[in-house]
Amino acid sequence: MDGFADRVEAGRLLGQRLAALALVDPVVLALPRGGVPVAAEVARLLNAPLDLLLVRKIGAPDQPELAVAAVVDGDHPEIVTDEETLGMSGASNAYVQAKAREALKEIARRRALYLKGRAALPLAGKSVVVVDDGIATGTTVRAALKA
Repeated sequence: MDGFADRVEAGRLLGQRLAALALVDPVVLALPRGGVPVAAEVARLLNAPLDLLLVRKIGAPDQPELAVAAVVDGDHPEIVTDEETLGMSGASNAYVQAKAREALKEIARRRALYLKGRAALPLAGKSVVVVDDGIATGTTVRAALKA
């Protein structure tokens, strides 16, 4: 198959594969926005709770869609930098730090909007499935996995 009809189909197929695994008390974390419909299907098929994992890409100065780094929310926010892409873009670590501060403000805004003060689901001792609707450079997903 070259692709999926839509995100729901992708989630259904992923969920079917994951259901065959021996996951211990699974929790599904979606990376908004595109990962939410995929993750919703996965969570449904696994009979697992669904939560959001808020991550923001830090794009290159002249190519905002090209991730040089990403930041993920949490008790201790994590920044993951793609050193090779960062070097090729000409961006500095100071640039990443400044953009990370902006990204964390946007994450806080989205957390308030989407979750309305609800605490994150506890993850200790659980099989955590992180779902997005695609991976380009992998920087955002690496940041999510560090959370």
